[in-house]
Amino acid sequence: MVLAVSSNGAYSFTKPARESITLLPGLGVEGDVHAGVTVKHRSRVAQDPTQPNLRQVHLIHRELFDEVAREGFEVAAGQLGENVTTEGIDLLGLPTGALLRIGAEAVVEVTGLRNPCAQINRFQHGLLKHVVGRDASGRIQYKAGIMGVVREGGTIHPGDGISVTLPPRPHVPLARV
Repeated sequence: MVLAVSSNGAYSFTKPARESITLLPGLGVEGDVHAGVTVKHRSRVAQDPTQPNLRQVHLIHRELFDEVAREGFEVAAGQLGENVTTEGIDLLGLPTGALLRIGAEAVVEVTGLRNPCAQINRFQHGLLKHVVGRDASGRIQYKAGIMGVVREGGTIHPGDGISVTLPPRPHVPLARV
């Protein structure tokens, strides 16, 4: 389920909550600074501004906020820069190419994991080590949500449902994008 939606037309780490956001096919969130066919994240633009934008929509699971709260951090929807805050969906367990139907019309194709950056520590000192960790086998885990591209547009609101369609097997695990 969609817990909250957020967007910001200016570069800022956090994004204010909205009553709704509109997803535009092939672009992202209408009016959001990260919308576009090519990359919009400053570090990626500096490397190659012609790269395709695989980070049109950022989704994060509310359950992460509970996890970091146990470590003393207070995080609310939109504060980690996400566009869609979800609840009850294992976003990090989805494979690359999974389709998320959000609300009545919008469809987002999952492209990969958010690559968290040092801005998280500027938001709350020490938080980065809680959104990037290691699993029991020592592999790095990125927990700051997933990224996707808009395949079908539509307006989404808090309370909207989310259904998942998995791609054909073999599933490709999420990697940083």
